[in-house]
Amino acid sequence: MKAIYLIFIFQLTSSILFAQTMVSGVVKDGKETIIGANVFLKDTYDGASTDIDGRFSFETTEQGTQVLSISYIGYELFELEIDLNQAQDALVIELKPEANELDAVVITAGAFEASDEKKAVVLNSIDIVTTAGATGDTYGALNTLPGTQKVGESGQLFVRGGAASETRTFIDGMLVHKPYNSTVPDLPARGRFSPFLFKGTMFSTGGYSAEYGQAMSSALILNTQDLPEEDMTSISLMSVGLGLARTKRWDKTSLSVSGGYTNLAPYTSLVKQNMDWIKPFQGADAQVIFRHKTSETGMFKFYTSGSSNWFAMNRLNDVDLKEMNRLDLNNNNLYVNTSFREILNDKWSLFTGLAFTYDKNSITEQFNLQSYERSGQAKITLSNQVNDHLKIKFGGEHFFSNWDEQFTDTNEEVFHTNITENLSSAFLESDIYLSNRLVARLGGRLEYSQVLRSWNVAPRTSLAYKTGAKSQISLAYGQFFQTPEGENFRYSTQFDFERADHFMANYQVMKDQRIFRVEAYQKNYKSLVRYQRNTPWIIENSGDGYARGLDVFFRDRKSLKKGDYWISYSYLDTERFYKDYPEASTPNFASKHNLSLVYKHWFHKASTSVGVTYAFSSPRPFHNPNESAFNTGRTKPFHDLSINASKLMNIKGNFTILHVSVTNVFGIENSFGNRYATTPDANGKYASQTIEPGAKRFFFVGLFVSIGEKFDKETAEKPD
Repeated sequence: MKAIYLIFIFQLTSSILFAQTMVSGVVKDGKETIIGANVFLKDTYDGASTDIDGRFSFETTEQGTQVLSISYIGYELFELEIDLNQAQDALVIELKPEANELDAVVITAGAFEASDEKKAVVLNSIDIVTTAGATGDTYGALNTLPGTQKVGESGQLFVRGGAASETRTFIDGMLVHKPYNSTVPDLPARGRFSPFLFKGTMFSTGGYSAEYGQAMSSALILNTQDLPEEDMTSISLMSVGLGLARTKRWDKTSLSVSGGYTNLAPYTSLVKQNMDWIKPFQGADAQVIFRHKTSETGMFKFYTSGSSNWFAMNRLNDVDLKEMNRLDLNNNNLYVNTSFREILNDKWSLFTGLAFTYDKNSITEQFNLQSYERSGQAKITLSNQVNDHLKIKFGGEHFFSNWDEQFTDTNEEVFHTNITENLSSAFLESDIYLSNRLVARLGGRLEYSQVLRSWNVAPRTSLAYKTGAKSQISLAYGQFFQTPEGENFRYSTQFDFERADHFMANYQVMKDQRIFRVEAYQKNYKSLVRYQRNTPWIIENSGDGYARGLDVFFRDRKSLKKGDYWISYSYLDTERFYKDYPEASTPNFASKHNLSLVYKHWFHKASTSVGVTYAFSSPRPFHNPNESAFNTGRTKPFHDLSINASKLMNIKGNFTILHVSVTNVFGIENSFGNRYATTPDANGKYASQTIEPGAKRFFFVGLFVSIGEKFDKETAEKPD
């Protein structure tokens, strides 16, 4: 948690405040506004694209006379000198069609491209940390969006009937193998990465680009920040730990170093816990971020993070639930991500990246488990704007991973598993602009797995059609493959890829800072891993299933002055015949109805942002072995009302944020099903224990000080 809040001050300082000039306006072609035009300050990275109303807005720290450039396919390049020593907030730009394009169809690629961005719901960094109930966790905030399932005992993303392992995280195009901190069953995990590391957080619930593989249900695609605006030093003092960060900016280069320590012992001694802690969670971490602008259009990034965390607790014995066993967990993790982007010329652009993960887990109870995972990835992508009507993207990548596990049982018998995977893939995709209203994306992905000794070919296609000035419909179909999870290889390697086929139809309206989306979908699962109950060594790939449903989302940032709210609802109907299920059944992580209501308000006079979130989930199934029928148990409905507040102020001349948050304000008794003993008692009954949150409520208090930065109340604005 500390890693999230450590950088909280950075973004609130730069996003809400000061020493920046606002550049905004509208782009037209004489008759109507232009959507998706590229607006930027020449020779800088400052800029934006015009929205569905043709408007643009961005802030810059540049000063003096600069050149504002506006480009759009089919129109002449427009350049205008502007004075940034004063606000430029009412610009009206009129573009002229190129001579050879006067009678041609204009491509509105930015708003109606059949791409991930237009099928996804995006939350920025401020959205994430100011969403009550998320406690600054990217995955927690995404759980307020349609298509997600609230699985409180896990803390991970479950999307549209898919398990958590079917949602993959990509940072700067590179797959992250360990996006969550290590934990044990019924103890929720958190994401490893701060939301303020990223300039874009794009969550695709299905039908995503062929560029991304090894994800059957969903893709979370994160793009990291470019050069920071200025030098920065921050100190974080929190109820769960402390942190220190320093960023140094040169002309074309920046270096950021941060570190922190977390200790939940003081917190758990003050707040009643539902868990018997011996050593509450402790951890230390450090991050280094290096960025260098190699040319006017080129950027090299290097990011590495290392962490170590540990805890010990008493846990009920799985055999009969009558005695407690001590459980210790220690985890060490290292992640490295490097990337390079460059626009080669007016048609070609290049991306290449390398990533590496090392993760070690040591878990001791009555058994001992030592597991190691080492993984690497190399990737290259090329894009070509062939002409005004065709854009192609293609590339390849190679994954290397080694999963090494040694398990020692209570009889001192040792079981060792060592699996090495080399997976190679290539993809090709084309965007075809059929008219100014209709766009198609056609593509596919090819993969070969060494451990499976198998190929897959995954076709993907989507269409987008503009139904009106502010609305569009889209359709998508795709096949998505994934190698079975590592633990399945303990007994066999005779598997094929698991598979999901996605079908989607979407309608969206964007107008006056309001967005309404409704999407229906059908997913068909094939080749899911199955094994016999109590005999997991009898394992194969014959499982199947389906998920179908409806997602609705509405966000309004216009109607309420200084207010912002969204409403999301999901309906899910799903069944699976997989794992040790004796028959097709709804999995225990799936609830039929999910609802989130999120509201945020900025109080200017008090310099305070307040957020409120209400979350609801209908009951989820679980299996009660004391009943003959399968999966007949039901959890309680889930209810949660959470609040947070951020107060902006000065302490001895330094800009400071005081942040307070509380989850489950009313202390509702939520539960996540029952945990049953693995053997029956003398009466033939299986003892049970209710799975509950670690505590009824979670409280957080943090003080974040930016040394040398001052807070000017008169220039503060509502966070975007």
